[in-house]
Amino acid sequence: MLLDHQMLPLIILLSISFVGNLPLGYLRENVPKYSLRWIFYIHASIPVLVIVRQFYGFSWHWIPVTLICAAGGQILGGWMWRRTQP
Repeated sequence: MLLDHQMLPLIILLSISFVGNLPLGYLRENVPKYSLRWIFYIHASIPVLVIVRQFYGFSWHWIPVTLICAAGGQILGGWMWRRTQP
């Protein structure tokens, strides 16, 4: 159960997960699939998310939620890149 004093840290964690992956998804869309840069852009935010999750004291149970937010940021970032292309 999530307590009231944990709501702000959870919002911060999920926001970092989503917003931090927007530029990474944007960059990922412009490189060859399965290249080293493509793999880097997908995984670059994970160490930051681990540090923030541990800093706020969230258990590993929150990893799937942060990964869903990160995937959403990647998808939206890729969509933003495709929208800028003629």
